[in-house]
Amino acid sequence: MLNCIIIQGRLKDGVELRYTQSNTAVCSAVLAVQRSRKASNGEYPVDWIDVVFWGKTAEHVHQWFHKGDMAVVRGRLESRDWEDRNGNRRRSWEVQAESIDFAGGSKKDAAQKQAPNVDSDFYEPEDDDSDCPF
Repeated sequence: MLNCIIIQGRLKDGVELRYTQSNTAVCSAVLAVQRSRKASNGEYPVDWIDVVFWGKTAEHVHQWFHKGDMAVVRGRLESRDWEDRNGNRRRSWEVQAESIDFAGGSKKDAAQKQAPNVDSDFYEPEDDDSDCPF
């Protein structure tokens, strides 16, 4: 059997680190993953995917990842059956993460980028391929 999932998206919120009774680190996050096809309104729908991190990975995520960060998560998809307050049977799906990597800057970083200062020493040469041998 094969159960492997790789998703890329932005963290919806910051992650909160907690510990189980056996002192194992765990944190949950929600990853906003944009679909590759547009909806009828012309926009790309977003899926909100629950991700659970355990142990050292959970501590790493808590320390280094923040709301809006783009991340790639590798793990396995698991279902969890439970009963709601009204006694109805429910099923949830979540990714049990095995690893996480940065996949670019955060939305905050992108918003803070500005055009170079005109008075700076930075000089962008014009494209002149006339002397280029290839």
